[in-house]
Amino acid sequence: MLRLVMPQTVTIVVDVVAWGVFHAATGYAAHRLGDERLSSDGWGLRERRFEDRGRWYRRRLHIHRWKDRLPEAGALFEGGVSKRELPALHAEGLDLFVRETRRAELGHWWALWCSPLFVLWNPPLAAVLLGAYGVLVNLPFIAVQRYNRFRTQALLGRVSRRRSTT
Repeated sequence: MLRLVMPQTVTIVVDVVAWGVFHAATGYAAHRLGDERLSSDGWGLRERRFEDRGRWYRRRLHIHRWKDRLPEAGALFEGGVSKRELPALHAEGLDLFVRETRRAELGHWWALWCSPLFVLWNPPLAAVLLGAYGVLVNLPFIAVQRYNRFRTQALLGRVSRRRSTT
C-alpha cells in the first residue's frame, strides 16, 4: 500500500488537524441535512432490540450520570439547535429534538468513519491508535443521542396519545 511518508512531528500535526477537519466537516454536513431526511430512523439509526427504548444505556452505561458532562455543539453552526435541554414539551418541540438527535448521531458516525483514512499517512500502529481515538471520542456522543432520542420518542408517544384522547 502506498503511504505518505512525513517526518514524525509533521505527521502528528497532520493527524491533529485531520481530526479537527473531519469533525468540523462531518458536523457541518450533518447540519446541512434537510429536515425531511431526518424525519425517521433509517436502518443505521433505528432502535436495536438490546437498547430497550434507551433503558440499556441507563442500566449498563449509567449514561444518566455522565451525559451532561459532555460538550454540546448543536448550536455551533448558524441555525443549529442545542440538545442540552428539550426545546418544548409539546409535540412540535419534541419532534424537533428527535430530529436533532438524529442529525448529531449521524455527524458522529460520519466522523468515526473517517478513521480508516489515517492509514494513508501513518504507520500501522499509529493508524490503529488514531482509529481507537475516533471510536473513544465518538461513541459516547452516539450513545447519548440514541438514549435521548428513544426517551424523547416515548415521551412524544405519550403526548400524542393524550392529545388524541382529548
